[in-house]
Amino acid sequence: MIQCREIRADDIDAVVALLTYGFGRQAFWDRALARLQQRQAPPGLPQYGYVLDNDGRLVGVLLLICTDVPSNGASHFRCNMSSWYVMPAYRSYAALLAQRATRHKNVTFFNVTPAPNTWPILEAQGFRPFAIGRVLAVPWLNRSPFATRIEEIMPGTQADRDLDQIEIDLLLHHKAYGCLSLICESDGQRHPFVFGLEQRRRYLHIANLIYCRNTAEFVRFAGPIGRFLARRGYLFVEIQSNGPIAGLIGRYSDGRPKYRKGGDQIHPGDVAYSERVVFGYW
Repeated sequence: MIQCREIRADDIDAVVALLTYGFGRQAFWDRALARLQQRQAPPGLPQYGYVLDNDGRLVGVLLLICTDVPSNGASHFRCNMSSWYVMPAYRSYAALLAQRATRHKNVTFFNVTPAPNTWPILEAQGFRPFAIGRVLAVPWLNRSPFATRIEEIMPGTQADRDLDQIEIDLLLHHKAYGCLSLICESDGQRHPFVFGLEQRRRYLHIANLIYCRNTAEFVRFAGPIGRFLARRGYLFVEIQSNGPIAGLIGRYSDGRPKYRKGGDQIHPGDVAYSERVVFGYW
């Protein structure tokens, strides 16, 4: 008897064991489940996600990172579907996990690390790519707007019409997860940016754009942001994209789609509260 049900607190050890069996890295999954346990899920949404239960034995899992991101004065729920694994003998039941998760209404679901074998399942369930590739940019080569100042977010930053409390909270949350949360100030206006800092191989350091209001805003401030990052050893910025980005020096490559379902809150410049942040992929 296969049952698809919500993950309970007493399932955590078994979930870690299943994910370790599927992907390796037990210490990583211990940390990921601990971070989910520390978070507060929005009302009506699961704390951890869902499992396939075969008479008391867990044979499949789908973790969910559910967040309330208020927008225009109202609550807006977003849910990152991640870490989807089903044991080979039970793969025919894999779609049940996604079906169960996406029954929740008024939620924007997204997946930023879908394995190729899950793409047909996601698309059959109404998911559509919001980014089909990425740009590896060299932003410090861009020119600077006049009188631009960049600084890291600090506790006590005050909200105003140019930067509301929701964005300040987002910056502080991501800083706590180990991201670099910046405020770019120009012409008396503040603009928020979040980057995940990644080291690939020994000398290649890349800053991944996690949040900005829109890609055009990053292009506008690419020069000063790029030089701020370069002074810290990060010469390249990776940006999710649907093609080359006008005004940026860099290289576009496709083949790694990111999916969403419902709403328009997720866009190539905004993958806030995703697994790469919350689980600490950097």
